[in-house]
Amino acid sequence: MLTAALPTKTAQINKLQPPDVIETRLWLEEHVWLYGVLKSDLNIGPIFRFPDLISACVSLTFAGPDAARQIFGFLGTDLVARSPNTPRRREAMWRPQYDLLLELQRSPANRHPNPKFQLDHLTTACVALCRLSDETGALVLQQARVNMAQRFRAEHTSQTR
Repeated sequence: MLTAALPTKTAQINKLQPPDVIETRLWLEEHVWLYGVLKSDLNIGPIFRFPDLISACVSLTFAGPDAARQIFGFLGTDLVARSPNTPRRREAMWRPQYDLLLELQRSPANRHPNPKFQLDHLTTACVALCRLSDETGALVLQQARVNMAQRFRAEHTSQTR
């Protein structure tokens, strides 16, 4: 597992996580909402965990035509108004969604003279935008299913080559 957050007990975590799962942090308000989705009666068969739910939020956000504009819009209006000392929870996401966020983090929109946002800001923005579009989390759970099927197909396609 790659670590994109500050290292704490990383060696222990690395042994527990598969290498295609990337560590990130999520601001507390969005974590609380996503925990509610995790525990929701809608999250059944299979029960999706945080890497699936966070990745689904990233996928849903990037599925829109103006993903970068929406993310930086949220960051520049809502998240920037919060205390920078807001607690964060350490979680994980799947590599394909991490790659989307990494590309956005390296984009010109995140360079001088613009403020520099970190991975936890971008991840939090994706979760917050999903919450704003569907408080129930049903869309997130549906996207988690789609992402899981895509990972499965990609894994089995690479194994048959």
